[in-house]
Amino acid sequence: MASNNYYDPADLRKFGNITEWSKELGEKFFDYYGKVFEEGALSAREKSLIALAVAHTEMCPYCIDAYTKDGLQRGITKEEMMEAVHVGAAIKSGATLVHGVMMMNKVNKLEM
Repeated sequence: MASNNYYDPADLRKFGNITEWSKELGEKFFDYYGKVFEEGALSAREKSLIALAVAHTEMCPYCIDAYTKDGLQRGITKEEMMEAVHVGAAIKSGATLVHGVMMMNKVNKLEM
């Protein structure tokens, strides 16, 4: 049966399969990924919130799914999740707008 969505939620469970076509690089990625999410200067809870915000700015439905579930398992509230999403949105929109300075510089140069 064909999926009604471009992204198939079942594919998230297949993520580990990326090592099948490039074992060495896939394993290196997962080693790195695992290391990044270990407790360190930031707690696993904080890293989960960061990942959730970035998942939204990158518009990755698999990541949103994974880090929403991860966040709930770590006791992150829906209010904290939404606030993290808004932080990501503010940074993404600010990054877009600050690039407007490049346009303004170009217009000013061309109008000279």
